[in-house]
Amino acid sequence: MSPSCLRRGPWCALKLTFLGGAEEVGSLGVVLETDERKVLFDYGFSPHDPPTYPLEPPALDGLMLSHAHLDHSGMVAWAAGRRRCPVFATRPTQYVTELLARDSLKIAGLEGYPEPFTREDIETLQHAWVDVRLGRSFELDGLEVTPTSAGHIPGSTMFLVEGEDRTLFTGDLNTIPTRLMAPAKPVSCDTLIVESTYAGREHRPRREIESEFLDAIDAVVERGGVAVVPAFAVGRTQEVLLVLQRGGYEVWLDGMGRSVCEIYLDHPESVKDFPALEAAYEAANVVRNPKSREMALKGDVIVTTSGMVEGGPVFYYLSKMERDRKSALFLTGYQVPGTGGRQILDEKRYEGDSGIHEVACEVRQFDFSAHLGHSQLLKFIRDCDPQRVALVHGDKRELIATEIDKEFDVILGRKGQTVERKAGR
Repeated sequence: MSPSCLRRGPWCALKLTFLGGAEEVGSLGVVLETDERKVLFDYGFSPHDPPTYPLEPPALDGLMLSHAHLDHSGMVAWAAGRRRCPVFATRPTQYVTELLARDSLKIAGLEGYPEPFTREDIETLQHAWVDVRLGRSFELDGLEVTPTSAGHIPGSTMFLVEGEDRTLFTGDLNTIPTRLMAPAKPVSCDTLIVESTYAGREHRPRREIESEFLDAIDAVVERGGVAVVPAFAVGRTQEVLLVLQRGGYEVWLDGMGRSVCEIYLDHPESVKDFPALEAAYEAANVVRNPKSREMALKGDVIVTTSGMVEGGPVFYYLSKMERDRKSALFLTGYQVPGTGGRQILDEKRYEGDSGIHEVACEVRQFDFSAHLGHSQLLKFIRDCDPQRVALVHGDKRELIATEIDKEFDVILGRKGQTVERKAGR
């Protein structure tokens, strides 16, 4: 038994404290405490109207950031500025996180929300980064940490933390190959902290979805319309560009997705097929001014932000084609209730700057998710062969829990709750 175990009692304790994103999708933050060390996995906020935030963390030995989506990374600048801890992440994750942090302050100012952090916090974050390379272990105060690919978006990372316990934190996860990413592989562990975003839901085969998507765009182009494709700037835009490359369309790219593309192209090791992404980006026409926005409406496909029709250039394009029955709005991701995208899907209308807009163009949704479906989650959990499983980042995680509670010690933490277990096997 190690000296740390003797100090703490007859067995080594492992504590998990859930700051957010436990019973909901968004605002994820989990503190791992073992051997008197505290490590925070992710620290995001939910970009609702108004945004919602996780609880404040304690003093930290380090923060491990799985990837740059706002619901995982959105409050990392705050943690760096107020807790003065090192932040471990891959280079693409670092650059995109800073890009989104600056954009978050801009949006807070435009919408009249309190700023979640300051520009000084972002500057502190720039000096807090510690580079992570997938497959290359490092040490944090006696803990050995091994980062591996989560298969979700470029730079996305699972962290295996080894002390008295082997704890694997997945962040968002995908074990199905996409055009952008190779699949994640299970990692043997004692404690598994795993997302459960799509608990109770399955994904159709990706090739079927891609084929239907391209067929739908063909139909729009043949009847003389334009297909507007709102896409998340981080990951989804790049995946959509790779799919569209197959069709030979006149594609226009607008919004933050272009900046993220350039970050990924600066880090070729982060994507599955760098030449393909480079070719797809070079083939697209990049919108850089109002004149090119007008030209984009004469093309075949416009890929633009925001993915949930909550702001950004998509509103300009909608205002020009929403009544045109030859044109189409093709949504490529989950639409959170209350967002413009969800309102369009459910009611064929949305609220813009000038009031309520009725939508007469074709509207369809395509499931380009980069998360595991229900059965894939179950397989990943079992393949990791843990003693205990903490299900996070899901509003229907009980559907997974009921299928595995006889095989594993299942932890369903709540926001603000600390759960303690014996470390190891």
